[in-house]
Amino acid sequence: MMASPIEGQARPIRLADIAKAAGVSHGTASNVFSRPEVVRAEVRERVKAVAEAMGYAGPDPKGRLLRAGKVNAIGVGTTEPLSYFFEDPFARVMMAGISEACDATGAGIALVSAANQEKLAWNIQSALVDGFILFCIEGGSRLVELTRERRLPFVALELGFHDETISAIGVDNIAGGRLAARHLAELGHRRFAVLSLTLGEDRTGFVTPEMVRSAVYTGTRDRLAGYFEELSRFGVDTTKIPIFETENEEKSTRAGLEAIFAGGELPTAILAMSDRMAMIAIEWLTARGLKVPQDVSVVGFDGVPDGALCDPPLTTIAQPITEIGRRAARMILDHDGTVRRETMGVELVVRASTGPAPKG
Repeated sequence: MMASPIEGQARPIRLADIAKAAGVSHGTASNVFSRPEVVRAEVRERVKAVAEAMGYAGPDPKGRLLRAGKVNAIGVGTTEPLSYFFEDPFARVMMAGISEACDATGAGIALVSAANQEKLAWNIQSALVDGFILFCIEGGSRLVELTRERRLPFVALELGFHDETISAIGVDNIAGGRLAARHLAELGHRRFAVLSLTLGEDRTGFVTPEMVRSAVYTGTRDRLAGYFEELSRFGVDTTKIPIFETENEEKSTRAGLEAIFAGGELPTAILAMSDRMAMIAIEWLTARGLKVPQDVSVVGFDGVPDGALCDPPLTTIAQPITEIGRRAARMILDHDGTVRRETMGVELVVRASTGPAPKG
């Protein structure tokens, strides 16, 4: 006879209640949900019928996973809104690499995000994961601090932290900066502007030399160093190059372009520290009647697929983004307690957004 639901139940129905009502041992009831192939069909059906009648959906997977000491999932953290993972072209390609590594092992992915510091702390502390991959853009230092408190393995997708105890994967930003600057200088450009990623936190606007020297994010500082070291070799006075710090999104990038092109001697070349900013710049310039590259050349930094599809196609410094994502995921999935810091190479991909400097 099928048992009826327990009326007036003050506590959640447990597996022990199902076992008792179905007339089987606790172990047999557990196997019905975790290893059904070892239970006879008629017993399995009886236990499931009892569970359904009593409103029991099955054991809480959190408890089982926590008892096992491994949940087979990676947390991917950022202080950006969750939409960042889907809207930012760099993040999308990186997530493809992370997903590829997770698919190979059946691991899951939890996206962890909150611009609010209190919510971010809660999300990091409560995420049911085996470790974290951190998108160390704005707020990266806070991400590292919170994640360290979890005592779980983590890897930062940026080498811009001085702490050698942090596992990190990044690219040679100085080399990338040099490649971009040399390409433009060899095309005859001598008037430049830089659309910069964040140097610190919670600010945008023109950057002073002191701000560069005191930058929190050395990745941004290294790209600037690469640009300026190479341009100096071509006799360019780098102290006169305007640098506008953005949040790598449309509003602040457009504000930077408005400020840079507000007057005075206008640049013939823009060094953008991301493909996203570079593509926004091409759109902005075109809307104002400036031809790319005839009037202004634009070089990005990332190598996202979108860059090949914009008009004109974007010249960029390509990172091995997918491979970085795969390696980061493997660092968590195969964590053995070793701190790993990897620097990967970049390459110049020349397309139609750059050309000879205009005459005059």
